[in-house]
Amino acid sequence: MKHGFIKAAAITPDLKVADPVYNSQVICQKIEEAEKEGAVLLVFPELCISGYTCHDLFLQETLLVACKEQLQKIAGFTRGKNCIAFVGLPLEKDGKLYNVAAALHDGEVLALIPKTWIPSYGEFYETRHFQRGNETPVFVELFEKQVPFGTHILLTAENIGGFTIGCEICEDMWVPASPGQSAALAGATVIVNLSASNETIGKEAYRRLLVRSESARFLAGYIYASAGEGESTQDLVFGGHDLITENGTVLAESRRFQNEIIYGDIDIHRLSMERRRMNTFALEKSSDYLTVGFWLKIEETRLTRSFARQPFVPSDRKEREERCNEILMIQSMGLKKRFAHTGCQKAVIGISGGLDSTLALLVTVRAFDMLGLPRGNIYAVTMPCFGTTDRTYDNACKLTKTLGATLEEIDIKEAVTIHFRDIRQDMENHNVTYENGQARERTQILMDIANRENALVIGTGDMSELALGWATYNGDHMSMYGVNAGVPKTLVRHLVAYYADTCENETLSAVLRDVLDTPVSPELLPPVEGKISQKTEDLVGPYELHDFFLYYMLRCGFEPEKIYRIARKTFTGVYEDEVILKWLKTFYRRFFAQQFKRSCLPDGPKVGSVALSPRGDLRMPSDASAACWLAEVEKLQQTCKIKENDIL
Repeated sequence: MKHGFIKAAAITPDLKVADPVYNSQVICQKIEEAEKEGAVLLVFPELCISGYTCHDLFLQETLLVACKEQLQKIAGFTRGKNCIAFVGLPLEKDGKLYNVAAALHDGEVLALIPKTWIPSYGEFYETRHFQRGNETPVFVELFEKQVPFGTHILLTAENIGGFTIGCEICEDMWVPASPGQSAALAGATVIVNLSASNETIGKEAYRRLLVRSESARFLAGYIYASAGEGESTQDLVFGGHDLITENGTVLAESRRFQNEIIYGDIDIHRLSMERRRMNTFALEKSSDYLTVGFWLKIEETRLTRSFARQPFVPSDRKEREERCNEILMIQSMGLKKRFAHTGCQKAVIGISGGLDSTLALLVTVRAFDMLGLPRGNIYAVTMPCFGTTDRTYDNACKLTKTLGATLEEIDIKEAVTIHFRDIRQDMENHNVTYENGQARERTQILMDIANRENALVIGTGDMSELALGWATYNGDHMSMYGVNAGVPKTLVRHLVAYYADTCENETLSAVLRDVLDTPVSPELLPPVEGKISQKTEDLVGPYELHDFFLYYMLRCGFEPEKIYRIARKTFTGVYEDEVILKWLKTFYRRFFAQQFKRSCLPDGPKVGSVALSPRGDLRMPSDASAACWLAEVEKLQQTCKIKENDIL
């Protein structure tokens, strides 16, 4: 449970209809199996002790007594086990019968939560047997103890912050205002659903959509366990469709018609962060909710969930292509509006032959096409200097000409040399002044050409560079509209690749592919034997690591230790642990130190869930201290001696 990960299990056991003794034996076996796998939250189907399809046998005293006896045995079986389990059974109270979920922990029945919505439509006829459950909890005597009975009950792990469980049963999820919604607003971060949902054509997809939607709207984890094979097939077939979701994402899903256990690692810390972030999610601490506490032994969950190496980039090709097209449209529409508002009909863009300026030019071309402006009004300016290589120069020229923009070449070597003489900068001293002097000279030229042509300067820097501060202040840091400001470096590559794959111009496609193969570099240091000598990722670290760090820090609110943990798991065999820690420290150091560059960021469109604009997503002081974050990383460097048997 370290770092907020709670391993949950949705379990569909093999049952026999109306045989509680047999069913309880199977349930206990599954509890044993799931608990050994580290699951601490176990959810079984609706009426699993009796079987859902007992029909009028629910009215038989023999069955009801047997179910109650087996509930006691199952509860006793949980004694000493590090889990809380939810099982379903028919239970009589005050002469009426209820469809109930029993919460079991350490040998005790903690609570009895009845079903709220009792369906009697289509194939369902539950009102023949069951009553609607009461909301406000009352206490009933069960096994010589007083146990709360009602729908408004929350179960809270008192030693695990943020782990609070709400419960609903099958039909409860399908109604407009579900009990799960009420429980989430009362503080539940995880909703469990004990279900018996039969299979009909198309119902699987709709059921999955509902479960995902519930978890997304509630900002919660959602465990859905449904009845499967073993139920009567007299009129219906049950597929055992189990789902574990978190905030709209499916963490685990069972194969239908194959009774099994699925596991999912729900991150309750992330859910709590999402609720803090979304001020429109308003908790309503209702006085009629009863909170029942329980304790779990704190252990480190063995993670089975995976984390995308490139969280900004969809892994599915079709989805990735759709995303790329949408992003290009967002960028282009943002720029289109800026031109329409200002009345400008010309653009100036510094073209280097690298990825970022290539993407910016492609976006500008698309915006001009939308506006009906001639592409010749785009001035693509190449400004070779001391670090420019033939490869990038040639690609910049080919790209501009192929797209139909106007190429303007201005060699800045002489101007920079004179400037260095004026400020007494030694030409042999390749320090930050040597590098930034070139970047600022280029920006000055772009701005002055824009004045000359009554044009707008289009920024090329991407979000990853802004996060690291890898930009020259008042150099490439500045523009009149930064089209790439919301696009991380790992996504820039895919956007250019998508353009190369979908454009019908073979010459353009070939140029774009060569740009993709070119090492990322600002080209501010002299080349070695005609090749790029200054590779960005050698200096600041791999962008796939930094984008990974950026996403899980800003979007998920993870602390350094947690980011390191999931990075180790994700990049096993790619980067050594020491390398990950090295660049994690670099990330935090640079992210905090370079906020002043982001505080005066030019306008640019947000395209994803993470953005760095000081006017939107990141309201951060420029002089904030990184001490807490760096101290945690340094502690990891000192104490995390990786052993072969470490649990990830």
